[in-house]
Amino acid sequence: MQIAIVLYPEFTALDVIGPYEVLGRLPGAEIVFVAEKPGLVRNDLGTLAVDVVAGLASITRPDVVVIGGGPGQVDQMKDGPLHEWLRAVDEHTTWTMSVCTGSLILAAAGLLRGRRATTHWGALDQLAHFGVTPTEDRVVVDGKYLIGAGVSAGIDAALTLAGRIAGDQTAQAVQLIIEYDPRPPYSAGSTATAPEPVRRAATSMLTPRHPG
Repeated sequence: MQIAIVLYPEFTALDVIGPYEVLGRLPGAEIVFVAEKPGLVRNDLGTLAVDVVAGLASITRPDVVVIGGGPGQVDQMKDGPLHEWLRAVDEHTTWTMSVCTGSLILAAAGLLRGRRATTHWGALDQLAHFGVTPTEDRVVVDGKYLIGAGVSAGIDAALTLAGRIAGDQTAQAVQLIIEYDPRPPYSAGSTATAPEPVRRAATSMLTPRHPG
């Protein structure tokens, strides 16, 4: 089972590394990071780079595609090589998954039209521009499309996908292996629970280009 994780400049690391940690532990999983061109791809903070060995042209029939978000998502919205590749491989994928603003890329490529999807809270209103029905759910499954909300929701989405692929027991075993038992010290993980001053602070801290 080949799982292709798409990277592009200024990606948000946890969007893809969270799913990588989950999906890479499934029996028979072959993880491959893929980008338009092989080489080092640097994240949005500029302090981490992944050496991508596979270009889009070399990965033609992955079983699963995962694409994350990040400020660099803004540069991936125009139709071009990435959109063409996404549409081509989507004809054969068993699952197509996104995290955070990665869903905007799928939507711009035309893959989510008429479907439900989510994304980072700071970009949720943009989905409707592409004929997508936005929802604030943390994880959305619509057909073979599995969409996670912002950043850390990628772990939840990946565990959901792991259960669909390998069964609930295996998914729970992976959850235990990575000790995913979140007990955050604050209750500010969503716009529904964060106090107004925190929401204002978060909005001001987000990059002007886009949330992760």
